[in-house]
Amino acid sequence: MKFNNFDKTDAYKKLNKQPVSFDFKNKLDAKRVEECRIPMAAGLKYSWAAKAVDEQTVKLLQELADEQELIAKYKALLNGEMMNTGEKRKVLHQLSRGEAGQPVIEDGKNIGEFYRKQLDRLCNFASAVHEGKYKGSTGKPFTTVVQIGIGGSDLGPRAMYLALENWAVKEGKKRLDAKFISNVDPDDASQVIGSCRLEESLFILVSKSGTTQETLANELFVKDKLQKAGLDPSRHMIAVTSETSPLANNSAYLDSFYIDDFIGGRYSSSSAVGGCVLSLSFGPEVFREFLSGAAEADKMALEADVQKNAALLDALIGIWERNFMKYPYTAVLPYSQSLSRFPAHLQQMDMESNGKRVNRSGEPVDYETGPVIFGEPGTNGQHSFFQLLHQSTGVIPLQFIGFIESQRNDDVTVDNSVSQTKLNANLAAQIVAFAKGQENTDRNKEFPGGRPSSLIYGKRLTPAVLGSLLAHFENKVMFQGFVWNLNSFDQEGVQLGKILTKKVLSGNFGDSSLETYSKILGV
Repeated sequence: MKFNNFDKTDAYKKLNKQPVSFDFKNKLDAKRVEECRIPMAAGLKYSWAAKAVDEQTVKLLQELADEQELIAKYKALLNGEMMNTGEKRKVLHQLSRGEAGQPVIEDGKNIGEFYRKQLDRLCNFASAVHEGKYKGSTGKPFTTVVQIGIGGSDLGPRAMYLALENWAVKEGKKRLDAKFISNVDPDDASQVIGSCRLEESLFILVSKSGTTQETLANELFVKDKLQKAGLDPSRHMIAVTSETSPLANNSAYLDSFYIDDFIGGRYSSSSAVGGCVLSLSFGPEVFREFLSGAAEADKMALEADVQKNAALLDALIGIWERNFMKYPYTAVLPYSQSLSRFPAHLQQMDMESNGKRVNRSGEPVDYETGPVIFGEPGTNGQHSFFQLLHQSTGVIPLQFIGFIESQRNDDVTVDNSVSQTKLNANLAAQIVAFAKGQENTDRNKEFPGGRPSSLIYGKRLTPAVLGSLLAHFENKVMFQGFVWNLNSFDQEGVQLGKILTKKVLSGNFGDSSLETYSKILGV
């Protein structure tokens, strides 16, 4: 298995000669829409009919996948080979939802068994809370759970919770309300605490190292509020951390649940980081269903044929758009209000993973890597930034997500159609409008078209569907990192700011501009 820079491959040279002018604007018809779609896990489908790729481009992308040994590298990752070269670590987030490779052993420890044990422990704890075996200081049962974490300890779990809340209400699965504190800005914690009945609130402190500055500051904020309310913080807090952190086996918490360095924060929603809040909010069986959808997607991503592997094909089309069509951005546009924070999660997951300028060996690369990711739910985005997407001088590829049914099935008929029908009519219209545009003698009303988009769609957003959707994008980013020969699993880009922050807080600035900026900000 070789790790070669993308631009040194034969496939790169062939793709570089491939015309980027495929006229999907005029080729998009019923036949192409029917043919250019493939199955995903949990009943989802991936459609690339409105993408600027023809049969020859797909053939060359297959050659690229084969030459860069993408499936072999994925199997090596699943089997526990050291794939995080920057930190010399295994990469095992897929293992947190089930074994897709051989058992992974580290220092005589079966990591899969460790993850399964933590899953069982957190599920049992959640059940005990629901049964009233754990209560707050005053003997009242918990009605609210609050997650304290930042980055991957917040974005993914928050997005997953919001994605399933409507479904859970409709299905009678809602057990506890969930809230989230992430920002070290005290207004964040103050607002959340102000909306809680503290005697009925259970807090989840999430920090793998046990030293995350923002998270520990917010923990102390919460503990201060609990103590001033006459409550015992140790009866209102659990920790999600590593076994070697200062939070582990600590009497300050009702219990501790463990993750390890093999699961990066932005990939941790299927570990205890997401598992505790989701199991407490919706029940352990819902979290296990979520894991099953992700596990199915992980197994489907092992398929070598790009036209049978949605995550792989999505990744390769993204390579085509980033490196050959030279598009620096991608918009993720879910036509589901429940996925309101999903683009924000993908923003971190993609940009923190592949926002790199050096390869796995630390050598600079001479080609574009990860795109800028942004997005909002439709139809809100249509009344916001779609103006630029439709009529600006640049082209931004689009990734739409849609569902035939709403989660709550609570709707009203207006002008002969229900709101869900209106939502999906808007989605269909936008795909075609972006692709085909509109001619008009008034240039201000002319739409150039030629804006490529993909569509992921299914019947209804359920826990298994959400797991499938999450794993699809995780695996897409992984495959792109393999193509670009990057280490997608460290995040050194977040470290320098932390170092300088510590200098500011210690008073040892070491830089006049840093000192002056600090002073004008009242530090």
